[in-house]
Amino acid sequence: MTSRIRGVSGWVAAVVLAAVCVLAPAQAAVMAPARSSALQIIDDRGAQVRLKHVPKRIISLLPSLTETVCDLGACDRLVGVDRWSSWPASVQGLPRLGGLDDPQIERIVSLRPDLVLVAPSTRVAPRLRSLGLSVAELDAQDLDQVRSVMSRLAILLGQPERGAARWQALQQGIDAVARQPRPAGMPAERVYFEVSSTPYAAGEASFIGELLRRLGAGNVVPAALGPFPKLNPEFIVRADPTVIILPAGEAAALAQRPGWSRIQALRQRRVCALSPAQVDVLARPGPRLVEGVRVLADCLRPLGSRP
Repeated sequence: MTSRIRGVSGWVAAVVLAAVCVLAPAQAAVMAPARSSALQIIDDRGAQVRLKHVPKRIISLLPSLTETVCDLGACDRLVGVDRWSSWPASVQGLPRLGGLDDPQIERIVSLRPDLVLVAPSTRVAPRLRSLGLSVAELDAQDLDQVRSVMSRLAILLGQPERGAARWQALQQGIDAVARQPRPAGMPAERVYFEVSSTPYAAGEASFIGELLRRLGAGNVVPAALGPFPKLNPEFIVRADPTVIILPAGEAAALAQRPGWSRIQALRQRRVCALSPAQVDVLARPGPRLVEGVRVLADCLRPLGSRP
């Protein structure tokens, strides 16, 4: 599956692989009770991550984790990142150490990290642990998990109070966008958000779905199908969304998909094509979600009123 989506974008691979992997139960994300002065959490695989000292050399192999580390004030501790990490600009000069399915293990070890951050959907963690490295497996598919990742990363960075502060600021920013008035009499939109043309979608249960709900929009993909489900294209035709949001490279071919020309969003030209920069913002559940909810709000504006 990875080979089929690698050409679309690295963020698509991250979202799709996270969606199909079985994560640890929700209670596994709860912090382990402190038994000493060591920094410790329970990661998303249910494993205890225990550090003897605040990490000074960190490797992040997931863009959202890279961005969160920097948002928590520890960008200067990063010594390597995955190939897709691009924000903030200061990380662009760091060593690139591969992606979800091809991490460069020898280079990772050579950088002598005291903490490696990876997604639970990668298989590299056991190998890195066997080589004596401290590894935390963290990712988020909904907003509560974003909060949890921020909180646990802040603990590992030795500044737990900063995680709560940054999360509060993020919520306030999202709320400020959501409070903007809607045009009088405008019905709630029914949105289909396409992650990739397979098609994978962002459903009600995903952080993207939750942001749409905060904006007063509905989602044609119910929570029961999971955060980022793979769909039968006929399901989308039957759902008849009023707005479609997807990467710009996929937008031109929508009308050629069997039956899609009948969808209300296409008939009324309510297709919001996201630029690569906008895709990156929306695909990374972390500190730039305020920017992401602004993108979604613009997509929901009536035709002719978008910036």
